[in-house]
Amino acid sequence: MRSIQSKPNSAIHQMVDHIISAGIMTRQEHLNLTSILLAEQRLTDADRNKINRVFDYIQTGRLKLVD
Repeated sequence: MRSIQSKPNSAIHQMVDHIISAGIMTRQEHLNLTSILLAEQRLTDADRNKINRVFDYIQTGRLKLVD
């Protein structure tokens, strides 16, 4: 029910850092990050900025989305 909200912020930062360093993002990772944002939970500005950076990287071609 609230599994996303119980994730510590460090888990979000680790996931984003892993995605960016790998240069690729799976559909499942994309779904997870989208769900976190859409859940409108109490994310810090830093958390939102980290997640938005991933989506910006996809749009600019700096990150590849894979199945």
